[in-house]
Amino acid sequence: MSPDESGATGRAETTGTAPTSGSAPSSTRPVIDPFASRSEPGAFGRMLASELLLVLGRRRNQLLVALVAAVPILLGVVLWVVNDSAYAGQGPGFISRVSENGLFLVITSLFMCLPFLLPLVVSVASGDAVAGEAGAGTLRYLLLVPVRRGQLLLVKALGALVQVMLAVLILAAVAFLTGGILFGFGDLTLLSGQSVGVGAGIGRMLGVTAYVAMSLTGLIALGLFFSTLTEVPIGAMAATLVATIVSTVLDSIPQLSTIHPGLLTHHWFDFAEFLRFSVSSDVIWQGVWVQAAWVAIFGSLAWARFTTADITS
Repeated sequence: MSPDESGATGRAETTGTAPTSGSAPSSTRPVIDPFASRSEPGAFGRMLASELLLVLGRRRNQLLVALVAAVPILLGVVLWVVNDSAYAGQGPGFISRVSENGLFLVITSLFMCLPFLLPLVVSVASGDAVAGEAGAGTLRYLLLVPVRRGQLLLVKALGALVQVMLAVLILAAVAFLTGGILFGFGDLTLLSGQSVGVGAGIGRMLGVTAYVAMSLTGLIALGLFFSTLTEVPIGAMAATLVATIVSTVLDSIPQLSTIHPGLLTHHWFDFAEFLRFSVSSDVIWQGVWVQAAWVAIFGSLAWARFTTADITS
């Protein structure tokens, strides 16, 4: 068998099409290029389902989500233990108000996890998305699936997004249950001193949770871009975390106030707007548009890099 015939036969077997008797000679037989742009109906959905099962079933990811979920439990138990001591009512931010209303445990837990722990989840989820496959040598085999490279990248992005959103939701849900069990629920006292009922307070907690989840989308896109640049996932994870730290540092320098509104982390704590009697939609939308800009820019860069890169591993 000539090299051309063996190569064509190997590609046919790889894509699940075996040569049949009476087929055209190898010189006229169409060659199946595994790296060509093509898409088979239903392949995208199957790949997405497989990716979600892989992401959610990976022990490392489960351990990381469990670590996030442990924060409100640990915080709630500590505050419950010291509730009748001399330390009751003390603490920064919303911590001093948790013992008055369990709903504040949701805000406090998100407030404490947002600067580092949640970005850590994002860096692991997005930094490993493409670089992990490349480092393990499985990325080129994924390209044999009949989906376009852009669709494969979208699958990886959605997998990272689901993992991060799930971590935020579990964090908020565990904080809600822990706060209700240990401290109970009551009317929510807002920053302006006015109070709203329990139902309205729960609605505002949902708004806070949704805003925090939205605030991480720009970092996911940035981490995905870093992941397309390397075959070493730990490097992409580290770069994503460093970008978060750099943005935070730049945001704390008054001389750079001109660029503050466009920084990745500048609007992260604007979820406090949901604790005002009249929520300013302008403030909320500023945060949304900044994250949308980061997603658009670094999502496009990730797509441009991934769809044109020479995949060798």
